[in-house]
Amino acid sequence: MIVLPHAKINLGLQVLRLRPDGYRDIRTVMLPIPLHDALEIVVDPDVPAGTCMMTHSGRPVPGEPGQDLCLKAANALGAICDLPGLRMQLHKAIPIGGGLGGGSSDAAHVLLLLNRLLDLKLDTTTLHTLAAELGSDCPFFLEPRAQLAEGRGERLTPVELNLSGWWLALLDPGVHVSTAEVYAHTPVLSNDQDLASIAERGPQHWSAQLKNDMEAYVFGAYPLVGKMKAELVAAGATYASMSGSGATVYGFFRREPELTHLDTAVILLTKL
Repeated sequence: MIVLPHAKINLGLQVLRLRPDGYRDIRTVMLPIPLHDALEIVVDPDVPAGTCMMTHSGRPVPGEPGQDLCLKAANALGAICDLPGLRMQLHKAIPIGGGLGGGSSDAAHVLLLLNRLLDLKLDTTTLHTLAAELGSDCPFFLEPRAQLAEGRGERLTPVELNLSGWWLALLDPGVHVSTAEVYAHTPVLSNDQDLASIAERGPQHWSAQLKNDMEAYVFGAYPLVGKMKAELVAAGATYASMSGSGATVYGFFRREPELTHLDTAVILLTKL
């Protein structure tokens, strides 16, 4: 069985307060976008029960194999269900360390795929709990729609957002930005903006109010990221921003933009 885990972008991102557990409370609207990895899982009787053999293709996936979020997701299910021997193949197209949530999406889709493939009959609450234990962004990817994310990112509220007819451009500066590094250098701000209401008004209303608190540090430490955002604005973007902790930037356009001078950086240009 094959699924296509999707990426996300952040519409505004507020870093609000330090939590007792060491995490930061955030507030952001996350939007699924049509940039996908490909994930295939099959039952293999030649693989010992409870074991998952994994291979990769596409973009390189850094880190130790045992730390792979997809394997962690399979193991989390294996802790509560009896699983057969499995083979998993992940083809990476979503940039690593780009603020697009690719790893979180892959892990969430392992839960969804195995629940269907093996007819585990796990309910939404159980899947959400498992996803939240894997990572703050993972629960968002269980349902492909715009959502307000609060707390560590696991508290989700649907957002009604109509972007039909808008063009979305996504640029990859080719810089890997550490999420931990950015959080460590982003000050906690007292900000009670209603991001959901702002987002629902549409891109033509976002520039004055919808901000990513992490841009200040990233643009200073990685000037190319800020330059890419400026390129989108110069190309006519109604709204442009960095996604998550970076380094990917995106822009919304009323009509198809001319970005041929940025060919090597453009990883998605689509009409929504």
